[in-house]
Amino acid sequence: MRAYRLSSHEAAPEWSDIPVPQPGAGEIRVRIAACGLNFADLLMMTGEYQATPALPFTLGMEVAGVVDAVGAEVSGFVPGDRVAVFGGQGGLAEFGCFDATRAVAIPEAMSFVDAASFQIAYGTSHLALDHRARLQPGETLLVLGAAGGVGLTAVEIGKQMGARVIACARGAEKLEIAAKAGADHGIDATEPDLRGALKALGGVDVVYDPVGGAQFEAAFRACRPEARILTIGFASGTVPQIKANHLLVKNISVLGVYWGGYLEFRPDVLTGSLATLMGWYEAGRIKPHVSHVLPMAEAGEGMALMRQRRSTGKVVIEIA
Repeated sequence: MRAYRLSSHEAAPEWSDIPVPQPGAGEIRVRIAACGLNFADLLMMTGEYQATPALPFTLGMEVAGVVDAVGAEVSGFVPGDRVAVFGGQGGLAEFGCFDATRAVAIPEAMSFVDAASFQIAYGTSHLALDHRARLQPGETLLVLGAAGGVGLTAVEIGKQMGARVIACARGAEKLEIAAKAGADHGIDATEPDLRGALKALGGVDVVYDPVGGAQFEAAFRACRPEARILTIGFASGTVPQIKANHLLVKNISVLGVYWGGYLEFRPDVLTGSLATLMGWYEAGRIKPHVSHVLPMAEAGEGMALMRQRRSTGKVVIEIA
């Protein structure tokens, strides 16, 4: 089968021919139809992601497709089932074997493209806003990187939870996309006085931050007392340094959010969250925004779209 493999952190990944894997105990084999790309894939390519696999490995963290075979001790799935899987790796290939506990059945009405766009982005935002920040109706939510893969889902979910949403993104086109997702206000990320613009809107109660850097600093300074800052990632390349005395004086909480980590210590939280999100999808309350659907051969272009900030929402690779 064809697989998009990384053999060195100093070289680009390449399509390779490797044997079709056989499912082990507790695993399902999936004939992959679509693979959603994530910023974490870029970090894995340089070895900077906290959960980068040992080399060589196949890129692609989340997939959708049809169960092709099941290993021993698997219950709940049979060949022919339509599933989405967060495997952490192995998604940019024609087949993949994954732990069955990482798979969820998908509704017949959900396309494979939507399913491959769903788990990480929506799962991260719902976990962050509901379980970690306890976002309340009427609170003001600031979403940084609001037109990105996770940012747009945070805008959508924030509105579903009754918040007033301020979207921060680069350029009028991206702000318009955030507005269509439900944002009440938009601020261009190039705004020289982001703190002042946020203060003019009354300050913020919850900050959703996949960006870090200077935007974190400005958002921090615009927080109301008892605000919660959700640290999702550092797309700017700069990890903020937080002064603990400022947290104390303003009674601010900074909350780390690593969605994949919950698979190890609280998988029940993810199961409940995904059940809620699937219900919202079936009810038409949320809909993945996919700016690019590309064929297998253009996986490298898909990575470049994310790296160069030319995509909005998700990029999905269809596996032929």
